[in-house]
Amino acid sequence: MIEGLQALGAGLLGLIVGVVATAMFRASERSRTRSGAASPPELDEHVAAVLAVLPSATVVLRRDRSILRAGASAHAFGLVRGDTLANREVLELVDAVLRDGETRDADLEVPRGPFGGGTLMLHLRVAPLGITQVLLLADDRTEARRVEAIRRDFVVNVSHELKTPVGALSLLAETVAEAADEPETVRRFAGRMQTEAARLSALVREIIELSRLQVPDPLGSARPVDVDRVVGEAVDRARMPAAAKDIVIEVGPASGATVWGDHDLLVTAIRNLLDNAVAYSEAGTRVAVGTTFRVEAGTVEVVVVDRGIGIPAAEQPRLFERFYRVDPARSRETGGTGLGLSIVKHVAADHGGEVTVWSQPGKGSTFTLRLPVIRAPLPAAPPTSEGASR
Repeated sequence: MIEGLQALGAGLLGLIVGVVATAMFRASERSRTRSGAASPPELDEHVAAVLAVLPSATVVLRRDRSILRAGASAHAFGLVRGDTLANREVLELVDAVLRDGETRDADLEVPRGPFGGGTLMLHLRVAPLGITQVLLLADDRTEARRVEAIRRDFVVNVSHELKTPVGALSLLAETVAEAADEPETVRRFAGRMQTEAARLSALVREIIELSRLQVPDPLGSARPVDVDRVVGEAVDRARMPAAAKDIVIEVGPASGATVWGDHDLLVTAIRNLLDNAVAYSEAGTRVAVGTTFRVEAGTVEVVVVDRGIGIPAAEQPRLFERFYRVDPARSRETGGTGLGLSIVKHVAADHGGEVTVWSQPGKGSTFTLRLPVIRAPLPAAPPTSEGASR
């Protein structure tokens, strides 16, 4: 699909270059006809108007490499500084086109600026404009390359994560088959097989959930959603694993707030926060979830608090990355997939909100999901005084 889009983009760029070149040639002919001189024409106003609306960064150069026109994006990309091209590889591309008049395409990684290590991935097309000028078009492919790298890493990580439970199931099944005459051994390894199967099922479910969030518009069927109902459903789903550890989930007062979004996705996000709190809390403790309407900000906050092991400050910036685990050994023990918090982050972003964390080792963690409201809770009716009732 990416290759098809790139081919389509290249075709459109070719069409644009052709149109501009034709306009430049006609402008050049008109200029020579009017002036009778052989001096190079300046940029025709109609051509300038075409270049001004192009999504690409544009630079028009004379044969002596001097810049006739450069768009704001060309300066922003660092292609142009002052009145010259700043990148040596781009200059070499322009020189090659000036020598033989052949249009050239290239993908280059260029510095964002004279300082620091930041770079941009640019797709360049350089084409002659008549016999006196050269057109340079540049498109920023940095984000596309970043997304491609993320997808590639995601596939590698998924393959690794799936291999672990699948391999364990295979070995356990082989062991069970060899111990068919030992009922106690069969029961013990059958229990481990169930654990690995549950882990595999959870991983597949969360991969499917995450892929659902990668579509262009995951909220295509969005509608008003009652936040209190979402919290209630998420708590109901989390009570069983909490009860297995003798953990009590306490729910605060209702907020009465309504948000615009997808009910099921919001339930999944809050359920993931609750599951995370339960997994990293000691048996016999409590987990609290509450909602608060922030009038001044026009937001509702869903807060999940635990008194678990806590998270070191150095680990917190990476908490919401896919497959990242603060303690891989404990994650394997609890059946964590490393995708739950990443899903929460995506759900929050798709609903125009955010998720943040506060945590200290040994003191527990607080996760806060903030969402913009579309309907504020109704104000409470003032209490009726005894005198007023008479």
